[in-house]
Amino acid sequence: MKSTVPGIKTANIITLGCSKNLVDSEVMMRQLRAAGVDTLHDSNKPADVVIINTCGFINDAKEESVDTILQWAGERKRERIRKLFVMGCLSQRYKEDLIKEMPEVDGFFGVNDLSAILSALNAPLRRELLDERVITTPAHFAYLKISEGCDRKCSFCAIPQIRGKNISKPVDQLVSEARFLAGSGVKELILIAQDLTYYGIDLNGKRQLAGLIGALSGVDGIEWIRLHYAFPAGFPLRVLDIIRDNPKICRYLDIPLQHISSRILKSMKRGLDGQGTRNLIRTIRQKVPGIAIRSSFIVGYPGETNEEFNELKTFISENEFDRLGVFTYSHEENTPAFRLKDDIRPAVKARRAEQIMLMQQDISAKRNAALIGSEINVIVDRKENDFWSGRSEFDSPEVDNEVLIDDPEGKLYPGLIARVKITGADLYDLKAIAT
Repeated sequence: MKSTVPGIKTANIITLGCSKNLVDSEVMMRQLRAAGVDTLHDSNKPADVVIINTCGFINDAKEESVDTILQWAGERKRERIRKLFVMGCLSQRYKEDLIKEMPEVDGFFGVNDLSAILSALNAPLRRELLDERVITTPAHFAYLKISEGCDRKCSFCAIPQIRGKNISKPVDQLVSEARFLAGSGVKELILIAQDLTYYGIDLNGKRQLAGLIGALSGVDGIEWIRLHYAFPAGFPLRVLDIIRDNPKICRYLDIPLQHISSRILKSMKRGLDGQGTRNLIRTIRQKVPGIAIRSSFIVGYPGETNEEFNELKTFISENEFDRLGVFTYSHEENTPAFRLKDDIRPAVKARRAEQIMLMQQDISAKRNAALIGSEINVIVDRKENDFWSGRSEFDSPEVDNEVLIDDPEGKLYPGLIARVKITGADLYDLKAIAT
């Protein structure tokens, strides 16, 4: 198809940050391809236009975004690309500063500026294609963003000021998107949002996540549905019944808890104290036996004492989370916590994070060793040398464990959900043989 965009035959979309940004990039790519533009994703090759989808959440992400912009600004100076656009969270948050500091960039756009970017390229917005995307993940899994923005007021988080208030996509639109993805070969849907469990409140005043995942499970071709970013306060317990009873819903839940100290949780404005958090984890495991819980925690929050950090370590040790991430606190301007003194030294933050990850290594190694000799289902992702790499229903791509599978009979292929026997284990990954 010949490009209908004047002077633009190729576009390279660079995606930084989270999977929500990735979905935005994929929607952009579909619009550009509909206009006949040949699109690349995360390529090092120059193109007529480069569009950088940035992250502006914490310091490390901001630095990566700025470095990437500067790299491509150099290409723009050398006239190896014709236009350079920047979109996403960093651009939304610091647009005026970026305009002053980076004149090489042809345009800065925010997080919901799809139509404005297309207009700057003289490309039409095709609304009938908004439920379609160019899938940049392996063809058998894709992320499904069920809402935009966030109504929470977490003290450390800048997302509400960047992405605005929570706006849920209607169920019928999400089912339409899921059907498109299934028709493209997707078997695993990974549901994402800034706050998954808040879904639907802005539509009719009720949490509708349970009904949504029930509707999505009825889409032909979708075999696994995975839940990411579930907020603990106000968690809709009916979702647990569906995870337990619906075989298409992975027994997996990503629920960032952030801390266990009641004082810190109150300062963080998380809406749930330490005991409430403990009760929720207990309820989840009681209602869904065998569920894998992924959580994340922040260390070095302003005023975090040694006693509060030790309380967090004890909580993690006692609960043995299946998957765990830890972040050092990032002091972000225009957040409520920015008014507090960032009084934990960076070296102390780093040391605390390291202690927790060393604890988690031991927990993960023990849990993996206990699986040796058992049989599980895995979704096959890719071939790696003499083995196939796959994931169990307890593992999300890129952030969780992998299963390295020996396939002596040559039965495996990407996207297949296969039965394997676990033959070995290390800190984070498993070894298996196809049965």
